[in-house]
Amino acid sequence: MPTPGSKSRLHWQTLFVAVLTVGLLWLFFRDLDVREVWAAIKRADPGLIAVGVLLTMLTYVFRAWRWQLLLAPIGQARFRTAFRTTVIGFTATFLLPARVGEVLRPYLLARQEGFKASATFATIIIERLLDLTTVLLLFALALPVAGVDVGPQIKWAGVTAATAALSGLAILCLLAGHPERLGRWTARLARVLPARVASAAAHMVTAFAQGLAVLRSPAQLLMAAAWSLPLWLTIAVTILVCSRAFDLTFSFSGTFLVMGALAVGVSLPTPGGAGGFHAAYLYAVTGFFGANEDVAGAAAIVLHAVSFVPVTIVGLFFMWQDGLTLAGIRGMGMSPTGDAVPGR
Repeated sequence: MPTPGSKSRLHWQTLFVAVLTVGLLWLFFRDLDVREVWAAIKRADPGLIAVGVLLTMLTYVFRAWRWQLLLAPIGQARFRTAFRTTVIGFTATFLLPARVGEVLRPYLLARQEGFKASATFATIIIERLLDLTTVLLLFALALPVAGVDVGPQIKWAGVTAATAALSGLAILCLLAGHPERLGRWTARLARVLPARVASAAAHMVTAFAQGLAVLRSPAQLLMAAAWSLPLWLTIAVTILVCSRAFDLTFSFSGTFLVMGALAVGVSLPTPGGAGGFHAAYLYAVTGFFGANEDVAGAAAIVLHAVSFVPVTIVGLFFMWQDGLTLAGIRGMGMSPTGDAVPGR
C-alpha cells in the first residue's frame, strides 16, 4: 500500500512533470502563428503521413526481433509475446510518469515466458545502450556529411557522446564477462547491509548477471546491434517522409541530426515526450536547415502524433485484452528481487 511519504513524492513528481510539460509547450508555441500552423497541417500530404504511421509500427516489429536476440541466453521468447509486451511497455511509458513501462515490459514478458524478471530487466539496459550508441554514432557520422555548419562545440559534443556510449557498452561487456566482480561488490555491500537486504541484493545481482549473458556471446551481441541499425534507419525515414509531407527538404543524413535532437527531447520526463519532442524538432529543422518556423511547428505536431498516437492505441487495445489498466500499472511496484508486485 502507498505510504504517506510515497504519496507526497508522487504529488511533487506529478507537479514537476506538469510544470515541465507546460513550460516546454509554451517554449514551442511562443513564436508560432497558430493560424499558419493549422494552414500548414491542412496542406500536408496525407499519403506521406500514412506511410509514416506504417513505418512507426514497423519499428516495434524490429524492437521485438532484437529483444528476442537479447533474451536468447535466458530462454526462447515468442515473437508475439515480445511484440505485445514491447507495445504495452512503450504505451505505459508514454502515458504514465517515471518511465514505468521500462519495468512493466520485462515483468510482463518474464511472467508469460517463465523467465526471471530481474534477468529480463537486464536486457532492457542493454537495449537502451544499443539505442543510445546507435543514435549517437549516426549523429556523429552525419555531422561532417549533412552539409550543415553546426559549429565545433556540437561536433565535439557528438563525438564525445558517441564515445561515452560505446564506453558504457564496453563496461557492461566487462562486467558480463566477469560476473564474479559483481559478486565481490555485492559481498562488500553485504557487510554493511541487514541480512535480509543483503540476501535480496545477492539474488538480484545473480539474476541480473544472467540477463547480461548475451554480452558474453559476441555473435549474438553483434546480431542485436545489427538489428539496431534498420530500427533507427526506419525511424530516420519516418522523420524524412513526415517532413517531406510539409515540403521540408533536407538530406537523409540530415535526419540523423534531427533524430539526435529528438532523442534529447523525448528523454525529458513529460507524457509521451510532449513539449520536449516538439521543441527539439523545431530547434533542429529551423536551426540546422533554416526551415520556416510555422511550417516546422506544424510538422512537429504531426510527426509527434505519428510517432505516439498509433502505437498508444494499439497498446491500450493489448492492455484491454490482457486485463491491464493504467491505474493498476501505476500502482505496480518492485520487490527487492526485481519482480513486480501490484498494489504497492
